Amino acid sequence: MSERGPRERMVFSAAQLIRRDGVASTGMREVAVHAEAPRGSLQHYFPGGKEQLVNEAVGWAGRYAGNRVTRFLAALDEPTPGGLFAEMVRQWTDEYESDGFAGGCPVAAATVDCAQSTASTREAAAAAFANWTGPVAGALADMGVPEERTAALATLMISTLEGAILIARAERDVRALTTATRELGPLLDAAVSKGD
Repeated sequence: MSERGPRERMVFSAAQLIRRDGVASTGMREVAVHAEAPRGSLQHYFPGGKEQLVNEAVGWAGRYAGNRVTRFLAALDEPTPGGLFAEMVRQWTDEYESDGFAGGCPVAAATVDCAQSTASTREAAAAAFANWTGPVAGALADMGVPEERTAALATLMISTLEGAILIARAERDVRALTTATRELGPLLDAAVSKGD
């Protein structure tokens, strides 16, 4: 984290704290301490206060998720829609099996905590999901899924993953994640156009 400047560290730290504690329990002082940034720099970099910081953390998380799609595809010998979904899930099963179930998705946390009360955060969350859905849909198209189905299947993949993350955290077990991979993979692979 040290190669990032103070502003970037604070956005990253906010995302990490929100994914663990939610928006309401993440304080500005805690973000500054986690980021190893001077407390006064929060007001300098985020004149819009906590709302601005939360929205930027949510935006960062959406871009991060979207950017990981390329990395997930590179990990596959032969990219398939089911294989991509398995890689998306694997990052969570690996984290939960090694570090426990403390963390979730910061975009989901911000949506649950703020979407009803804070329009800018709802908009940031919607944009973050779009920044994730787009690369997934593009990858599906590259694998031969008909264009008219890519966005819907990307939404299905992400919403299934988000739901499985919530269940895994509640149960303190990766069962929901492994079940989602096993059951959704064949459906996704069947969407690939075989060509005539």
